[in-house]
Formats: sequence, C-alpha cells, structure tokens
Amino acid sequence: MKLILGSGSPRRKELLAQIGVVADAIRPPDIDETPQKAELPRPYCARMAREKAEAVVAAPDEIVLCADTTVALGRRILGKPEDVTEAERFLRQLSGRRHRVITSVAVKKGETLWERDVVTTVKMKRLSDSEIAGYLATNDWQGKAGGYAIQGPAGALIPWIQGSFTGVVGLPLSETAALLQAAGYPLWRTP
Repeated sequence: MKLILGSGSPRRKELLAQIGVVADAIRPPDIDETPQKAELPRPYCARMAREKAEAVVAAPDEIVLCADTTVALGRRILGKPEDVTEAERFLRQLSGRRHRVITSVAVKKGETLWERDVVTTVKMKRLSDSEIAGYLATNDWQGKAGGYAIQGPAGALIPWIQGSFTGVVGLPLSETAALLQAAGYPLWRTP
C-alpha cells in the first residue's frame, strides 16, 4: 500500500517522520487557494484540504494525505504574506492578541475521503517595533500562514498555545495517524 503526500511542505514531511511514516511519493497539487467571498476560516481550510486531496492523481489502492493550515484572526483569514510589507501588517495585527490556527487534514483512498480539522488557540506577545523588524529580517515569515512559524524564531514571540503544537506547525499528528489508520495504512509496523 503506497502513501502519497500531497504537499511540498518540508515541515509536513518532517512531522510524518516523527511517527515513522515516510511517503512513497510526494505530489503537491496545484489548486487555486483563493478564499471565496465571505468564506470563514474553518470552512475555507477544510475546503482547501479536500480540494488538494481530490486534485492529487492516485491509483485506487494508493492513500493520499493532504492538509491545509490557516491562521484566523476573528473572521479574517491571514494567508501566506505576499511580501515583507504584508508580513509586517499580519504581525502587527497579531501582536498582543489571541488567534486561531486551523489545520485541516484530508485522507483519500479511492472514492473515500476522511477529514478532520484541528483548531489551536495561539497567543502572540505584544511585539515591539524592534522585535517585528528582527523577525522580518530572518525571512522565516516567507511561505508561512499568518507570516510566522511557531517552530522557528517566532517561537520566542508566543508565550502559550491551547491545543495541538503539531497542528500549528502544519500537521496534527494524533488526528493524522487516526485518519491514516482509518484508510488502512499500517501505522505501527511490527517486525
């Protein structure tokens, strides 16, 4: 049984390796990730994971794993910043506030789709101008939902979370393991 990771994210590949899972192939789908008009963060994130899974070409016996991570500030979706100016705007909006990080996971085998989303509350400390400038200078914000990555230098900006750390990184491992097992993937292989 082959596992196809429908993501080019090195973080998702690393997280899977933590539970002993190595994808047989990596096939990132190319889909339009633009939110629909008035779409809320949680339904948007679930739709992205589902559309990614459906877009990956796979044999009927192959298992496809896709995920999407979205940062939500109230009803607003903070996606991946286009440039340093947008990253700075996101950080200023998040500064001193709680926000939600939603990661939706979709696992597909043949015509069957298993889905789960995990919501984690994250508190970002009140950021000074120098902290914002220093973080932006690391370029760690590039390609990251909300303009930051908790597992990198931004970890110093986050005093607490309530929920799944691996969900904030990009793949909630407990829920992902359950979905893979539901699809028949032998997660705990014995010699």
